[in-house]
Amino acid sequence: MNLLDIGEVVERTGTSPSTLRYYEDIALISSAGRKGLRRQYEPDVLLQLALIALSKSAGFSLEEITAMFGGKARPELPRAQLRQQAEKIDAQIRRLGELRDTVQHMADCPAPSHLECKSFRRLLTASLKAGSKST
Repeated sequence: MNLLDIGEVVERTGTSPSTLRYYEDIALISSAGRKGLRRQYEPDVLLQLALIALSKSAGFSLEEITAMFGGKARPELPRAQLRQQAEKIDAQIRRLGELRDTVQHMADCPAPSHLECKSFRRLLTASLKAGSKST
């Protein structure tokens, strides 16, 4: 069996040793044992850490991630919850696109004052409406 030393896991994933220890404490990952004082991991820990990083990037909390696959040999990925999160990400992408367009208009606006610009005022009004929907 080819176990990975904690240093190898850190090097290959960019995850700090303290984060690895914390993930063990909350049962997201587990070490296969120790070699001296250094923790050893099964190679699959690399995939687990990639899935944890992806889940965090998608907006899931560590508590939610732990519920999905903490301490289990196979993760139980709740498809409905994943679809919901994908919809939230889509909405965020739309808002960011609108924000980008507004900022770009502000940078390129030929009006002497932004408040004199009809396009800018329209964009501001639209952003206010969008902001009131998300709260």
